[in-house]
Amino acid sequence: MEHLINEKVKMIEISGIRKFFNLVSDIEGMVSLTIGQPDFDTPEHIKAAGISAIEQNHTSYTHNAGLLPLREAACKYMAEKYGLTYDPASEAIVTVGASQAIDITLRTILSEGDEVILPGPVYPGYEPLIRLSGGNPIYADISSNKFRMSAEVIEQHLTDRTKCIILPYPSNPTGVSLTEEELSEIAELVRGKDIFILADEIYSEIVYGHKHKSIAKYLKEQTIVINGLSKSHSMTGWRIGLLFAPAAITKHIIKVHQYNVSCASSISQHAAYEALTNGKNDAADMTRVYRERRDYAFRRLSEMNLSTVNPDGAFYFFVKIPDYITHSSFEFAIDLAKRGKVAVVPGSAFSSFGEGFFRMSYACSMDMLKEGLDRMEEYLKNYK
Repeated sequence: MEHLINEKVKMIEISGIRKFFNLVSDIEGMVSLTIGQPDFDTPEHIKAAGISAIEQNHTSYTHNAGLLPLREAACKYMAEKYGLTYDPASEAIVTVGASQAIDITLRTILSEGDEVILPGPVYPGYEPLIRLSGGNPIYADISSNKFRMSAEVIEQHLTDRTKCIILPYPSNPTGVSLTEEELSEIAELVRGKDIFILADEIYSEIVYGHKHKSIAKYLKEQTIVINGLSKSHSMTGWRIGLLFAPAAITKHIIKVHQYNVSCASSISQHAAYEALTNGKNDAADMTRVYRERRDYAFRRLSEMNLSTVNPDGAFYFFVKIPDYITHSSFEFAIDLAKRGKVAVVPGSAFSSFGEGFFRMSYACSMDMLKEGLDRMEEYLKNYK
């Protein structure tokens, strides 16, 4: 019966991150530095709000776009945090995580053959959704540009089929953010063209030494901002994403959203309201801990003579595999897992432009991070 399956579905594959995790998950005594979610519990007051929602029987459908008080809180949050102004009644949609927000956006804006420019290396979740929507992913190699998308890089890939540019910053897997100047230059390049910006800003609250800036500040009329509570409030399993865009765009996205999921979980929405009001600064304490881990890990990686950009956001390092190791990034990560008993993600999971690198997460305890880096150092010494 396989010949009856949609060809677009047959073309896509399970995430390289998940493939690798499945291969090494049964190795005994493994220290995993692969995790892509916060190692903190959801704050108690947010959990209490979810429990209260159940007890008060807030368990029915909500408005397709989400509870209006939640959308109001979300828009106020975006205004206070990032200076972005949206109408909660017509320019905000509560989604089932940021992933669903990306999916319904791409299905709304893409037609068959449209091109989407995205950085390489990049989180692997975009390409399959682009292809399922009939689009073609066009990777811009930023591996030699300190992993930064720029107007100059983007301009080299613009064609008359370009419909969208994805800006996922702070970045997974590199931890890089873009500056105000870089964002402004990209906005000027795209302004007035029939091109959307999809700004995936799910890590916007996990930044170091600066405040997050959104390209929507410079090009709101063409930008769809994706955010959510998974990273900022350690709520990955609650599945609450947030989508913001001008009403002329959201009025079409909401149609795809409605027929896709009806609405996000009512219980999770009540918890999200608590997160965006009484918990609007919950990420600050987590970010201070991440920064301590980042500083420690950067020092250790430098002492091992491993080359990496010191991240100013998210909780990942994207590390260059030493030249004396001739394996592919996948082979290296498998060997490190089997012989060194520490798991990292091969760079090839983040497109072909990630080859020669590996991603290491520090969203784990300091004890686990130290043990993992000790094992990595020992492995590299023995490899030499």
